[in-house]
Amino acid sequence: MAFNDLIPWGRDRDRVAGRRGDDDNPLMSLQRDLNSVFEDFWGRLDSSFSGMNAGPRTDISETDEAMLVSVDLPGLDDDDIEVNVTEDMLTIRGEHEKKSEKEGFTSQSRRSFHRMIPVPPGVDADKAEAEFKRGVLTVTLPKTEEAKARVKRINVKSG
Repeated sequence: MAFNDLIPWGRDRDRVAGRRGDDDNPLMSLQRDLNSVFEDFWGRLDSSFSGMNAGPRTDISETDEAMLVSVDLPGLDDDDIEVNVTEDMLTIRGEHEKKSEKEGFTSQSRRSFHRMIPVPPGVDADKAEAEFKRGVLTVTLPKTEEAKARVKRINVKSG
């Protein structure tokens, strides 16, 4: 339902010749301005929350030999990161707190995340390795010999 439908003199405005346009109607102008303010507010609020919930960028890939997980973690140190793996789940947690004082003011920031990634069958969790280099965490989950043997290549033909 449009706002015009609620105002008796705004109904069927476009169908009746000689009526004033939205620019001349002070109530319609006010409504348009209020809508703009609320749309801007909710848009900013939504984008700030979605940015917070998005977490760090994560890339997951698979080769014949292993499953690879790369997570961008700029500003964190290796002791800020915890990596756990089970037969069916890889869990990566990170938390970093930074405090600084300058000219009598204290600044404190905190960054934390928690990411759970399902691990497919055939991954050898006992041989998993993690490396943190230049702000990027790379977790390598090697496949078992049985999983490697089950892979069948399919030739692609051009048609």
